[in-house]
Amino acid sequence: MLDIIPALLLVTGTVFLVLLIVLNKTLYKPLLEFIDNRNNSINRDLENAGKNASDVVAYYQEIETILSAAKLEASKIREVAINEANEKASKRIDQKKNDLEVQSVVFFNTLESEKNEFKNSLMANIPLFKEGIHAKLNTI
Repeated sequence: MLDIIPALLLVTGTVFLVLLIVLNKTLYKPLLEFIDNRNNSINRDLENAGKNASDVVAYYQEIETILSAAKLEASKIREVAINEANEKASKRIDQKKNDLEVQSVVFFNTLESEKNEFKNSLMANIPLFKEGIHAKLNTI
């Protein structure tokens, strides 16, 4: 059946151990060192990403403060512009009211004078109207 040869067993064991030592020095140690370096690099990149995320949050907060300040300033400018426009409009309205009041006073004065003239002309023509009415009544 199977014969176990001690010399061959010893040589095979020795070759296996030598192969393990050679592989450990040439393959496994550099591979493990590469993996450790890679893990360290990944961890550093994760830390930097966390710092960058906190920086981004700080930038967003700064942007929000700048935007809120700009909105406040814009609303103040808008309010000032609206107030100025209202003042100008009220001045123009007051001026127009004054102009219309002057025109209405002139119109009413003219109307009153025309009314007086018409009344005076009617009063002057009353005798003619009386004669015309008597003439009509006499013809009836």
